[in-house]
Amino acid sequence: MADVTQTTDGRATPKPRFIGSEIYRNSSYGAWHPLRVPRVSTVMDLSRAMGWLPPAQFVTSPRAKVAALTGYHTPQYLAALQAAETAQSVSADIRDRHALGTVSNPVFKEMYRRPATSAGASLLAGELLKRGGVIYSPAGGTHHGMPDRANGFCYLNDPVLAIQSLRRNGAQKIAYIDIDAHHPDGVEHAFAGDADTLQISVHEENRWPRTGALTDVGVGQVFNLPVPAGLNDDEMALISERVILPLVAGFRPDAIVLQCGADAVTEDPQSRLTLSNNAHWAIVAALLPIAPRYLVLGGGGYNPWSVGRLWTGVWATLNGFEIPDRLPPAAQTVLGALEWNGPSRRHFPQDHWITDLRDTPRGGTRRDEVRGRVDALAARRQAWV
Repeated sequence: MADVTQTTDGRATPKPRFIGSEIYRNSSYGAWHPLRVPRVSTVMDLSRAMGWLPPAQFVTSPRAKVAALTGYHTPQYLAALQAAETAQSVSADIRDRHALGTVSNPVFKEMYRRPATSAGASLLAGELLKRGGVIYSPAGGTHHGMPDRANGFCYLNDPVLAIQSLRRNGAQKIAYIDIDAHHPDGVEHAFAGDADTLQISVHEENRWPRTGALTDVGVGQVFNLPVPAGLNDDEMALISERVILPLVAGFRPDAIVLQCGADAVTEDPQSRLTLSNNAHWAIVAALLPIAPRYLVLGGGGYNPWSVGRLWTGVWATLNGFEIPDRLPPAAQTVLGALEWNGPSRRHFPQDHWITDLRDTPRGGTRRDEVRGRVDALAARRQAWV
């Protein structure tokens, strides 16, 4: 069958599925906002140009119903979010109470429908993974959203909703791993007291929201690793080998949710980390065989070329596709058509952002300050296990 693959023991398993929507193609937070750039539509177009996204593997995301969103968000907040989209304005009281209409969380045309669509994808993913498999939803990963307010560009918290959906559909122990440059404060808020949800976050220290200290442990299943500026591929490999993979394997989860934010690479304007996209792909691949259910979400990513290339490579990794040394003309056309304009300047791509999917690896010294923090978490892992 075209829509299944064979496991090593001969069992048929569904091919990975990609959940997407056309709502993201022309939707923007505004001409000045970091999320003015196209992202999900680029991944869809680039994956199709590579011949990697046949119709059988693509699922159109539903829009979550309000009742489904109340698993985490308050009815009052959801009503305010819908009303703000309809009116295209908010009162001072609503802005103060729910953080809508702020610089970070502006009023824009699809400010309810767009996040409700990515939330719908995460809710659907939990249902589709009931019997196992792999789901990719690059529109997901909005990990800052709080129950009663928008936060950090995130109006809803689809990772929380995904974990809840997985649990409703049979997953008892869930590992959540977050490699975005920013700490997932909304997810930690939801599950810090839940011993059946393992949380691991690798994020830049002294970066907004300035939460997720090394010493923040919840009830023992929260592992935060703030890293210094300049984190390189070799340091991320060390973190993966000594912290992420042993923790997840020891937890023995029924499901893994990976938030694969693309803002930790060198080219991204919202962090000072210096990873290549190879570092993300290596973690995506390493987690793949550990649990029967695997959901990979997007997250941050504000350079349209680097995020489009990284997230398309995630889809290739999940499917086992070989990434070519040079992109075919159709794929180069997709990347060549992108623009990155801001209020005061226009950004121009480097040549390899158009011709190549894979970055040159960005290795380097494994610094003592990174080793020390890894050692601290590794020691805590030994005690925890």
